[in-house]
Amino acid sequence: MIVQDVINHLEELAPLAYAEDFDNVGLLVGNKNAKITGILVTLDTLEAVVDEAINEKCNLIVSFHPIIFKGLKKLTGKSYVERVVMKAIKHDIAIYSIHTALDNTIQGVNDMICNTLGLTNKRILIPQNETIKKLITYVPKDEAEQLRTALFSTGAGAIGNYSNCSFNVEGYGTFKGNENTNPTKGNKGSLHTEAETKISITFPKHLEPQVVQTLFKAHSYEEVAYEVTTLENKNQQIGMGMIGELEDSMNELEFLAFLKNKMNTKCIRHSSFLNKKIKKIAVLGGSGSFAIEAAKASGADAFITADLKYHDFFTAENSILLADVGHYESEQFTKNLLVAYLTKKITNFAIILSKTNTNPVKYF
Repeated sequence: MIVQDVINHLEELAPLAYAEDFDNVGLLVGNKNAKITGILVTLDTLEAVVDEAINEKCNLIVSFHPIIFKGLKKLTGKSYVERVVMKAIKHDIAIYSIHTALDNTIQGVNDMICNTLGLTNKRILIPQNETIKKLITYVPKDEAEQLRTALFSTGAGAIGNYSNCSFNVEGYGTFKGNENTNPTKGNKGSLHTEAETKISITFPKHLEPQVVQTLFKAHSYEEVAYEVTTLENKNQQIGMGMIGELEDSMNELEFLAFLKNKMNTKCIRHSSFLNKKIKKIAVLGGSGSFAIEAAKASGADAFITADLKYHDFFTAENSILLADVGHYESEQFTKNLLVAYLTKKITNFAIILSKTNTNPVKYF
């Protein structure tokens, strides 16, 4: 197994196409073709984590947060980022970051928070825009079924719990090839009319290279007529944050005590009590102030996130309980998720969960 094999597994779970534009995800350090000796999974890649990888004979670190976020102009060891990168390179250790790609998948960071709290009726809080594409193509009528089957095999045509979805219209296509053509239907230099099927099929944007490649491979025409457009439809499987419901409602004090225990945090910063029951919960791991309005619009009784500033708490507007559990605390279960996932995918050696606590925030 090489590094790229592991990357392929990770990107099945969280395609990088859905990472936020500001983010720096993917293989940050190392050779994608290097043979794997071991995999260490961590929330942050610090020097202590690289040392742990060396001791455990792991030459791939799968990290949630990217160690390289802004551009590096020098590698002198002056900052902790430079020292991590230099040590990783020196010991031939690759570093891969998954960050907001995993934030935006329905089985990612926020799903782990929901599961930890035992929430049901889960759905995405802020569905991502422009993640659904549509292919329209024209194929000889007697070849339509073969082409549809090939496109479905890439994952195209899946809508929610349904697969093999397409729309088909029968008609006639005309074309006339010049002297440089070698048509599979009709003769060059002659106008040809062919009974064709117009196929429309949707697919998630990360599959576009495979879908187009499969179209050209499975289509019989020398020149394939096709259109790919981006749809405005909301993708209910991709996006930031999640909403769910507690099995039983709680008063606000009970809820905060429950939350403190489940999230294993020493401190929760929260907005004013509203003297109401807490049942419907919005969650967003990491810095989530941008989602307060979405949480309020969803009808959530409480919003669990991190890194709220002083003025953010005013935006509760006596309509929602804001609960800041801490950045590390909100994402602490992420590495367990990745270990469990990779362990199912890779069975020939152990996936190691880092024992290094990388939380830079301490409590007195």
